[in-house]
Amino acid sequence: MIRDWDDAYANRDHIPGADAYPARWASDAAAFREAAGDRARLDIAYGEDPRQALDLFLPDGPPKGLFVFVHGGYWRAFGKSDWSHLAAGARDRQWAVAVPGYRLAPAARISEIIADAAAAVNAAAALVAGPLILSGHSAGGHLATRMVSAPSPLAPTVLRRVRHVVSISGVHDLRPLLRTRINEDLHLDIASARADSPALLEPAPGTRLLCWVGGDERPEFRRQSALLANVWTGLGADCAHVEERGRHHFDVIDGLCDAGSALCRAIFEREMK
Repeated sequence: MIRDWDDAYANRDHIPGADAYPARWASDAAAFREAAGDRARLDIAYGEDPRQALDLFLPDGPPKGLFVFVHGGYWRAFGKSDWSHLAAGARDRQWAVAVPGYRLAPAARISEIIADAAAAVNAAAALVAGPLILSGHSAGGHLATRMVSAPSPLAPTVLRRVRHVVSISGVHDLRPLLRTRINEDLHLDIASARADSPALLEPAPGTRLLCWVGGDERPEFRRQSALLANVWTGLGADCAHVEERGRHHFDVIDGLCDAGSALCRAIFEREMK
């Protein structure tokens, strides 16, 4: 039984060397953008707020489709420029990659952040033809799966292009956050938590879902990943759930950098079947 819900979601307190990760991510992301050269289209606005912008990374040849990565940070931290390097694996597999930013809590409510994510996906989809794969990490996993939860905030023509949704260590039931200090910024109540929890909503018809989580993560994140795959399987979605051994919440995303990683194989090879 969980008694300390703040600790249940406190990844940083349980990862050795956790404080070094944000600077490493930012450095790796900057180096990736520099190396991408004219294959990177940066700061494409999809709204009026400075955070309502996305970066698009194009492969060397014609793209097979569009892979979208939505970053985490408990809906209240980080920006798109911290995660550019995570486009490497998909780009090496000849997919275009969009990395959107979005407004953050407490300035924006989760419902508004969801609207930002949908607007970013719609805007990116207008730039790249073909199938869509939506992915996200932690809070981004929530946002990615919310895109294909009924009622979907995506344009119907865009929703029909979604072939695969990948939640990496996602939070799919928001109700436990009501018991945390995080909610001082999120301002959730029980009604809003229920309204925007993918685990409490139905998947769009034809949804294919991969829930990927580190085997060394906090039990609550492993539970949240298993939960959505379980619930949506019962609602007719094609679901897979994987716990990657030896990975924690901060390094579970590293596989996105490597086209041959187990994570990229699960995303792209499963998608192509």
